Amino acid sequence: MNRLAVEPFAFLSELYISFWIPGAVLSAALAIKLPSILKLWRDPLLRAVGGLLLFACAVFAFAAPSTIAWTNRVTGVPNIAAPWVYSLLTALSASWLLLVVHWRNGLTEHSVQTRRATQWVVSVYAGVVVALWVLFALADVPVEQIRDLDTYYANTPFMREEILLYLTAHTVACSITARLVWNWIRTDGLDGWLRWGLRFLGLGYATNLVFSAAKFTAVAARWTGHDLDWLNTNVAPSAACVAATLVATGFIVPHAGQYLQDRWLFRRQHRSLRPLARLMRPVMGRREPLALRATPEMRLIRRETYIRDALLQLSRHLDQDLGRRSYDAALALGHQPGRAQALAAAVTILDALDTERRSADTDGTGAPDTSYVLQQIQAVSQVLGSPDDIKAVRTRASVPAESMSVHD
Repeated sequence: MNRLAVEPFAFLSELYISFWIPGAVLSAALAIKLPSILKLWRDPLLRAVGGLLLFACAVFAFAAPSTIAWTNRVTGVPNIAAPWVYSLLTALSASWLLLVVHWRNGLTEHSVQTRRATQWVVSVYAGVVVALWVLFALADVPVEQIRDLDTYYANTPFMREEILLYLTAHTVACSITARLVWNWIRTDGLDGWLRWGLRFLGLGYATNLVFSAAKFTAVAARWTGHDLDWLNTNVAPSAACVAATLVATGFIVPHAGQYLQDRWLFRRQHRSLRPLARLMRPVMGRREPLALRATPEMRLIRRETYIRDALLQLSRHLDQDLGRRSYDAALALGHQPGRAQALAAAVTILDALDTERRSADTDGTGAPDTSYVLQQIQAVSQVLGSPDDIKAVRTRASVPAESMSVHD
């Protein structure tokens, strides 16, 4: 009861997320982006993305309590991990600003305004990093603190200023980036996956502000003689982990989402061609080659090639006049032009198969234009699932010819 009275949000003091979780997600995002970064290294925007992800991975690798203890032990300097982690976090903050500078200007990345903004960000944040090390050298911090250094030394000369400096640099960069990202989300014409990626980025940067707010509150509480250290030791690190995971997801979603969408589209197109591929088996005299280990793109290409090869063999029996009559018949039956073309092509192909079965030894009549059939294979395969429509079109297309023969 007393604890709840003192800490209304005491349950948050038990909150803690492992630093290695966002580190793994950030590493995955870096691995996904790395090929394009290396291939297009001259692109400032991609360099900014690469720097952001690299610094983010470094922050969570070196900010983990076990790594902090290792850094202090290896160097033999108590708490030297603090300015090192602060410097990485400051460099990460600078990379956020560099990202938005180049992202905002798009194709005008070499403009004078962009170069000046880049120089300003690099100069200011490089100066912050230098100041962090100078302040640490002047501070007296002999007692090692792995997880609560900011509050433990909140009232220590020079270390107090160092803590305020890195938190201010982080908050300013995060606020600017979050505002610009949320403005871009409302921009018209964005790709759906890119918009979702920006939403995750916006949430990530907004959550980073929770990290700063928790840190500032805990430090300010120490100045006024209060103890809110749990904000520093539990809430702030957990907010940083959630924020980093959201930011990494924001970079992953546009690429992974588009990749999965393309794979799904290839598989759907491959499945939709199955009826036409089965129809072509008598022409080819064999099944289409299996490609179980091939990529979805390759399986689709092989099926399309199999169908087109069969149609080319069948082309000598294609009746273009029947195709025209079938198209007119499909329109007369109320079908839209696109579906009418597919139905007409299906009628023509089925008639050619019947002709080939009846007269396998004939050479046909010339070489008709088959481009209209070859361009319709997806639509034709789909209408094969509507045999009643094909039958109705075929019947109506044959009426004029039968009527003329009767009058003759």
